[in-house]
Amino acid sequence: MLADKDRIFTNLYGFHDWRLAGARSRGAWDNTKALIDLGQDGIINEVKASGLRGRGGAGFPTGLKWSFMPKNDPRPSYLVVNADESEPGSCKDREIMRHDPHLLVEGCLVASFAMRAHACYIYVRGEFIREREHLQAAIDEAYAAKLIGKDNIHGWDFDCYVHHGAGAYICGEETALLESLEGKKGQPRLKPPFPANSGLYGAPTTVNNVESIAVVPTILRRGATWFSALGKPNNTGTKLFQISGHVERPCVVEEEMGIPLRELLEKHAGGVRGGWDNLLAVIPGGSSMPCLPKEMCDDLTMDFDSLSKLKSGLGTAAIIVMDKSTDIIAAIRRIAYFYKHESCGQCTPCREGTGWMWRVLERMERGDAELEEIDLLFDVSKQVEGHTICALGDAAAWPVQGLLRNFRPVIEQRIKDRKRGLAVAAE
Repeated sequence: MLADKDRIFTNLYGFHDWRLAGARSRGAWDNTKALIDLGQDGIINEVKASGLRGRGGAGFPTGLKWSFMPKNDPRPSYLVVNADESEPGSCKDREIMRHDPHLLVEGCLVASFAMRAHACYIYVRGEFIREREHLQAAIDEAYAAKLIGKDNIHGWDFDCYVHHGAGAYICGEETALLESLEGKKGQPRLKPPFPANSGLYGAPTTVNNVESIAVVPTILRRGATWFSALGKPNNTGTKLFQISGHVERPCVVEEEMGIPLRELLEKHAGGVRGGWDNLLAVIPGGSSMPCLPKEMCDDLTMDFDSLSKLKSGLGTAAIIVMDKSTDIIAAIRRIAYFYKHESCGQCTPCREGTGWMWRVLERMERGDAELEEIDLLFDVSKQVEGHTICALGDAAAWPVQGLLRNFRPVIEQRIKDRKRGLAVAAE
């Protein structure tokens, strides 16, 4: 259990003042000049030593990502913060921007300095209105206090811009986000070139998640050894977990990486509705991660490596709990519809495959399918996964694969029941 003294997000629930004075009283903007004085390589090495992995889903080591930025490049460098939190089940970045926006603004300054960027763009999800207003207010306060801007007190000229999206899931993919920022249609770009080489406006760019950036000043203040001592090896530090679905008290909570799922649910969310034995399945990291049945959840720890061993993933740590009242086929069918709806249509496997998988699942939900179609559906999901420009194809295929891997008997039973019902009706 995470001790209160180790919490990074001390105003997660908005009980205190989110403005500059309140943020300063909680330790934000405390001698940020000393962090800048560590130097660019000093900051990157400290972030590497902390073991911080990206909090936006993929879990790529943050310090390593920063080190890809070119050092002696005549082009300007940019930091882009991905605040397009559109993954169903995920709601942590919203809380950071709404209740502790100065942590993010300070993190943007420090991270931009480390990557030799004088400008940062924060791309905010279209549906986030109040969050964007709070974030913009925090940026305005930071400008007024000379914390950022030209000739600021930290000695690194830095501008921070908020860009409001229009509510497209695909713009959460880093290259589609860059296209949208440039005023074009939000469609992913082919990689390579990677953003660190040719990103926003063709210049070196790093795209990071809100949480990944917001924790950096605290890590630098308290030291990499403090952060790396929390959690598990290769899965260090604290993490915001978002718990929704069939629990007594849905919530967002900061906990150590690697906390057992059952402890997390029972300590913070009041446990599964109707008790642990009423659990059917859990989606551990936002809707794109394969669901896990109860028997896999009994001893599950919440970290990148444990979940990847079970052929699922931590993703954004958005935990969706489903009890035994859930029609699991209907739940995955609903997720499949979401990915069909949000596909940008650029790649054929995703454009055609997402609709096809959704339509087959619609029939399977009714039992109006053949048993052979279960294997066919799995085969098609494999033809979508890994054959598209961006990861939306994978995100659409994985929930379907999770259903077929872990709940195949449920589908088979439903098909048999319908066939039996039709036979009885015919007689």
